[in-house]
Parts: sequence; C-alpha cells; structure tokens
Amino acid sequence: MNQELNSFIGNTFLSLADELEKKGFGKKINIGVTLLGSELGVDNVLAGAELAAKKTGVTVTLIGPKVETNLPLIEVNTESEAHQKLDELLDSKFLDAVVTMHYPFPIGVATVGKVITPTGKEMFITTTTGTSSTNRIEGMLKNAVYGNIVAKASGISKPTIAILNVDGANEVEKHLRKLASNGYDITFGESQRSDKGTILRGNDLILGSSDVVVTDSLTGNILMKLFSSFNSGGKEEVLGYGYGPGIGFGYSKKIFIVSRASGPKVIAGGIEYAVDMVKGNLTTVLNDEEKMLTNSGFKDLLSLFKKEVSSSVKTKEVKKEVVTSQISGVDIMELENAVAYLLENDLYAEAGMGCTGPIVMVNERNEAKAKDLLVKKDYI
Repeated sequence: MNQELNSFIGNTFLSLADELEKKGFGKKINIGVTLLGSELGVDNVLAGAELAAKKTGVTVTLIGPKVETNLPLIEVNTESEAHQKLDELLDSKFLDAVVTMHYPFPIGVATVGKVITPTGKEMFITTTTGTSSTNRIEGMLKNAVYGNIVAKASGISKPTIAILNVDGANEVEKHLRKLASNGYDITFGESQRSDKGTILRGNDLILGSSDVVVTDSLTGNILMKLFSSFNSGGKEEVLGYGYGPGIGFGYSKKIFIVSRASGPKVIAGGIEYAVDMVKGNLTTVLNDEEKMLTNSGFKDLLSLFKKEVSSSVKTKEVKKEVVTSQISGVDIMELENAVAYLLENDLYAEAGMGCTGPIVMVNERNEAKAKDLLVKKDYI
C-alpha cells in the first residue's frame, strides 16, 4: 500500500511539474546581450537591456565590460571575446538566445527582421542580414520559407507571404506556388493596389499588406534601416524589433541581430523578439517545416540552382581551423570561388556574411597572406 501511495504521490508531482513548465513556471528564460559594438555606446545597450528585463520579466544577462547595473554580467573586454563567450553560453544551454550587434553567419543562414509600419502594423522582412544562398532565386525561396517559419513561431498560424517587386520576384512566386500545390503550408498575401497579386509595391510596405515580405538580404537590410530610423533623422534606429534571428536548416543557435545604430527601444525590442521565439519553439517549428518541405519537393527544387565552382579553381581538402578574421570586399557572386581559391593554396577558409556584405573568414595568422592571394586574383 505504501509503495502504491508513494508511486501515486511521485506521479502527481511529476505531472504538476510538467504543467508548471508548460505554463511558463519552469526554467526562467535567459537572454544574453552583448554590450560592445554599438555606435551609440555601452550605456545605450545597457538602457535597452534594462528596459527589456523590466518589461518581459525574463533574465537578461549582459556580456561585456563592467558596468553599474542590477542585471547579471559576464565580464569580457573585446567583441571577439564576447562572441566566443556567447557561443559557449548558448552551447551549454545557459542562455536560450543572444542579442548582438554583429555575427558572422555561415552561408545558408540569414535573419528575419521585424518592423512596425507607419500604419502601426508589425511586419516581418525576410531576410535582413546574412545570406541564405549565393544564388538570387534560391536565396529568395529560402527567405520565403524562413519568414514563414518565424511568423508561425511568433504565433501566427497562417501568416500571409508576399514578394517585393525586385529582380526575380515572379520566378520566386512561380516556384512557391508549385511547392504549395505539392502540399507545403504557405498562405499567399496580396497587394492592396488595384491590380492585386502577390507581388508587392512600395505602397504595400507602408501599409503592411502582408505579414511577411520576401526580398533579397541586401534590400531587406536597407528596408530595416529605413523603417527603424526614418523618424529620427537616420542617425539612430528607434522603432521596431531589430534584424531578427539567424535561420538556416541544420542551424539551431538562436542569435538575434540588432544594428550598431540601434537605440534603447530597438535593443529592448530585439530582446522581446528573442523571448517570443524561445516561447514559440523556433527550432521545433523549423524542423517541422523542413520535413514538410522535403515531402513537397523543396530539396529537388533547390538542386536546380546549385552553383558550380569555376572550372579554373579546384576545390581542395584542407585541415579545418578556427576562423577568427574576416576579409570583406569579395562580390557575392565570386564568394565561393574565392574560398575555393584559398583552399587550393592550402589556406583554410569559409564563406560568410557580415554586416556590410559577403566575407571570407580565415584564421587570424593567415589573414595577411589570404588578402595578398585574393588581391592577386582580383577577388578584392
């Protein structure tokens, strides 16, 4: 009898613990924020972090130099130390997500931004930093999917997806409609102009005609800056939620980007955005969508856009190294060839996307030699 009673009590407490965790009474969400890198200073980031901590009730952990605050602080003194530390804290699960001003995402990973339109509507822009592909059409197809995933994780069960009227928009729509006919769960938005359609004009951006706007990353980056800073004279981003989480298939780190020109309200908005994505189980939604996409022929579609490395450059196996230095100036269309060229010359390199565009990442001891090689070959 005692054994049955103990078993009953044990199961009751386990059930209660599960319910409490489901309702948000379990492990408290912990969002990291890096203090260094802002053009507006450390105090600006600190003000945003303190604002978000008060508003959301989650733990906001600072990563940066010593400051006067009641928030928990992990002390580092450089941006590179901060990035190393944020990786460690995410990998160990100490942090659920991190908000930072710069992060070199690998090719295939890009961010989905969130803005507030002049009409007061919240709208996702996909994508805004990083690059999902070096092929424009493939990239925009992935961007559409990434935006769909983030909007669903935010709680919108059937987000409307529309495409900005940029180069390749009609082809992207054609492929997305084929995916939809094959069973992919996507709901198309519509322009509010008289001729309607899924291709959006500039007016539609102001109106917030669709929950998600699909474009290429560089255009998306410009739109983020315009929406965030148009009413401050351009010097400070004062409105919105930042450039959002880095999304990519097989990529699970929750790293959220805000601009170096972001004011306290946008810093706080970026933290709120991160909290929403943690609560919305972004990684789970991503994995579920990937399964649906596989069944809808998405991988076969992407294979049409696979870019061959130039026949003049042979890809070579080189022992992997930690890449800590970034070389910018390579055109996006030549990025893969530039990396292959360095590998051919026995320098380990990776392609990535920084705040200002494509980057080649190498170990710091190889930076000078890599630059010389890339200049010699006219890649930079």
